Amino acid sequence: MWLLVPVITSVAAVVFAFFLARWVFAQDTGTKEMQRVAGFIFAGAQAFLRRQYQTIAILAVVAAIVIGALLALVGSLQTGHFDLGIAGGTAAAFLVGAACSGLAGYIGMLVAVRSNSRVASAAQHSLGQALTVALRGGAVTGFLVIALSLLGVTLTYIVAGGYDPARAAGVPTLIVGFGFGASFVALFAQLGGGIYTKAADVGADLVGKVEAGIPEDDPRNPAVIADLVGDNVGDCAGRGADLFESTAAENIGAMILGATVATAFVGKTLNFGWVILPLVAVGFGIIASMIGLFAVRASALKNVKGDLGAAAMNQLNIGFYVTAFFSAIAIVAVCYFLLHESTNNWWHFALAGLIGIANTFAFVYITQYYTSGAWRPVRDIANSALTGPATTIITGLAIGFENTALPSLAIAGSLGGAYALGAFAGVDHGTAAIVGISNGGIYATAVATVGMLMSVGYILAMDSFGPITDNAGGIVEMSNAPESIRNVTDALDSVGNTTKALTKGYGIGSAALAAFLLIGAYLDIIDRSNAHVINLANPPIFIAGLIGAMLIFLFSSLAMRAVGTAAQGMIEEVRRQFKADPGIMKGTSEPDYGRCVDISTRAALRQMVLPGVLIVATPVLVGVILGPEAAGGLLIVGIITGIMMALVMNNGGGAWDNAKKYIEAGNLKIDGVVQKKGSPAHAAAVVGDTIGDPFKDTAGPSLHVVIKLLSTITLVLASLYLYLHR
Repeated sequence: MWLLVPVITSVAAVVFAFFLARWVFAQDTGTKEMQRVAGFIFAGAQAFLRRQYQTIAILAVVAAIVIGALLALVGSLQTGHFDLGIAGGTAAAFLVGAACSGLAGYIGMLVAVRSNSRVASAAQHSLGQALTVALRGGAVTGFLVIALSLLGVTLTYIVAGGYDPARAAGVPTLIVGFGFGASFVALFAQLGGGIYTKAADVGADLVGKVEAGIPEDDPRNPAVIADLVGDNVGDCAGRGADLFESTAAENIGAMILGATVATAFVGKTLNFGWVILPLVAVGFGIIASMIGLFAVRASALKNVKGDLGAAAMNQLNIGFYVTAFFSAIAIVAVCYFLLHESTNNWWHFALAGLIGIANTFAFVYITQYYTSGAWRPVRDIANSALTGPATTIITGLAIGFENTALPSLAIAGSLGGAYALGAFAGVDHGTAAIVGISNGGIYATAVATVGMLMSVGYILAMDSFGPITDNAGGIVEMSNAPESIRNVTDALDSVGNTTKALTKGYGIGSAALAAFLLIGAYLDIIDRSNAHVINLANPPIFIAGLIGAMLIFLFSSLAMRAVGTAAQGMIEEVRRQFKADPGIMKGTSEPDYGRCVDISTRAALRQMVLPGVLIVATPVLVGVILGPEAAGGLLIVGIITGIMMALVMNNGGGAWDNAKKYIEAGNLKIDGVVQKKGSPAHAAAVVGDTIGDPFKDTAGPSLHVVIKLLSTITLVLASLYLYLHR
């Protein structure tokens, strides 16, 4: 019966997403000029995603064949006869996970690019109406992502026989391929989208704002449409695939750990409740996110005086608080109904879930502290711009390194608190516990991760809100709309920058917790005989750990270099158009927007392959050559390094970006003189922002996926490593 909860809520979320999309599409699309600009953005985004997913589909099919062949080979060597059972099922699950991940991001992005002109039109009437259209347009992505992720895992689990309590314990391991497929697509979607958007953004900024001295989103800039397209393919499609994969990987890892704990309660009617708890909890999280979405009231923004952005952000925060409140009620209820017949200490796990929800608040506020102009870090960077680009870069890097401290402590506190609760719950008796590790404690960390991910629908709606409002602002400026409308879209754009930064913080926090429980799931698989101990003092394991740390830096380098290479082509093209047609700067000629879109598209698809293949191939080679313990060493060190690097890049880049916006808003003064656009301080801040762009939108978000992809590919091939080094 409980397995119906994730199925019903997932289907309800899909229906709800289509209801929201229909409502958004019914809104006015604005003036003819607004529609014309929006048409350029829609065509560019559709063309890029079509070509990107064709490339990813080819890579995914090849990967599925390789995975199936490797697992079939191991199975035949172990049993003495060729059997495609588990191997074929894993490969099929991989393709299903890949397809669902791609579909969620693609549909959500298409809705987002059809929402932007409607937000621009709504801004002509009121701030509240524009906010509602933008948030509901973003919510389509949020609810489709969580629905397809949850439904995909649940149906795969049911097809594999998870509905049968006698088989439930062994089934989650068979569906790890689904999570790997989702991770595979998420990496290339996030990386390719990030390269695209930052190549266009850097090209548009350096030639347009710095060299030509024209405003952002000026229609005379040939790269401006490519830049607006990039906001969607990076933040909507890319982040959608990222959080789709987070939810899938977390559910599967928690189910594997739940299966281990469940073995202590053979004969209990709710034995398999430990396995399906994450599916049920996330299902109720969907309902909580729906309630939170409707808690945002446009009527509260009537006759707002003062800071429009602060008033809009307050409404979005109310929606988040409501989502968190109902998620907290749901996690306690789910833990009681699914666990109380197995243990009287079910409340230990409920408290662990509440810790996960509290961790969400911690990451939201820590990220806001480091990326909002209201606080010291961003203001420090803005003040350093007074003395030039060099000090701007130095201060930005210092802030990026500093910001690793509080999130690390938040993760440590969440994991430590949840583990202690589970370790003292008394559920380890009779289990095949990993040496020195409480399975109850590890499972409690999984419940904490579930608690954090219950609000993913609303969080992703806030994330997609960002590029929609950014696009709306660009459409308003390019269509020469009145300044009063631009004031509304500027306020929403500022809020969108904050929500995008918050979502990245949430993404790395949830990725860290999910990666930890996936490490536990891997240890559970390889250490059932207590024969495989990961000792970092062992030379092969130390070597693998060193490779894991190196892999993160090398991947980040390749991602950054890809943006630089792609941006060079964009810069040369913009300069060429300005030189070849002086009428562009005079406003008498229209730039060739399509040429810039094509340059970004080709560069992104070409540059995303090498770093993606590197991440997939390295853990496979380490596991095959050095063994399962070494693969575990690479996994642990790589994940820790990846978390630190992602924090530096996400929040450091966000701080650089908002320092520039802080100056543009007229908040920086020297000797009583306001430093506006075009001042030396602003030019220095633009340089810092340009460096921060690939940090926060390309390499940083891609690392969220990398640390989980390392886990899922290692889980999938654990049997291969064990067989080769038996």
